[in-house]
Amino acid sequence: MTVSVGDRCRLITRQTYLKTADPMPMLRPPDLVEQGEVGEVIALRPLETVAVRFRRGAFLIPLDQLELLETPPD
Repeated sequence: MTVSVGDRCRLITRQTYLKTADPMPMLRPPDLVEQGEVGEVIALRPLETVAVRFRRGAFLIPLDQLELLETPPD
């Protein structure tokens, strides 16, 4: 899957933990982001991982656990 900064995506699987997208990442409890919640890609990271901003923070999520949403044409 190809993704770029600004793409909207949906979390398709519940996480066992969340890792923040801060300069010094921390592990957070999984209940901060619900399965199916929509977020925006804010950074591309190595190893098929992206930083996604959800309503309760920005977290590092593997691409295989995200579903890209169609964006309306401008």
